[in-house]
Amino acid sequence: MQTRFFAPTLGALLFVVAAAQAQDAKPPEDKSKRPSPPATATAVVNGTTVTIDYSRPSLKGRKAFGELEPYGKVWRTGANEATTFTVDKPVKIEGKTLPAGKYGLFTIPTATTWTVIFNKVPNQWGAFKYKDADDALRVTVPAKKLAAPVEVFDITVDKAGKVAMKWDTTEVDFTVK
Repeated sequence: MQTRFFAPTLGALLFVVAAAQAQDAKPPEDKSKRPSPPATATAVVNGTTVTIDYSRPSLKGRKAFGELEPYGKVWRTGANEATTFTVDKPVKIEGKTLPAGKYGLFTIPTATTWTVIFNKVPNQWGAFKYKDADDALRVTVPAKKLAAPVEVFDITVDKAGKVAMKWDTTEVDFTVK
């Protein structure tokens, strides 16, 4: 008895692989449908473009700082992926130099001050793999008490270089020059 060996052509193999991948392919996620949707804050500050990409969690009856986000621990400064801070030219943050680039923007909140961190690893999920050894810059700024709570986390940047982060009854600002 003679055994026949079937050798498929390269075209047939490619067809089978492509068909299998098409069955497993998922459409891209619509991030705007997330409970904490994405947002962007951007401004041109003295000829430098400042862009902050973040996700906007809501309070939903919770207390943000000291409970949902513990004091003294690194926070991704939003929800989902870590917030990113991008500048196309070198800048000064609270008087300290930060080279042009894209950074992970993390914070360490306390009741009276926040440490604002610009980390060299911008693309990460949350702060789970955050390493302080990768920090490019840290500054400490005061936390202010707002008169009324802000339900949805918000970041703004104006053309004067003021970056304001507001959520619950807390506002934290830092300056980009």
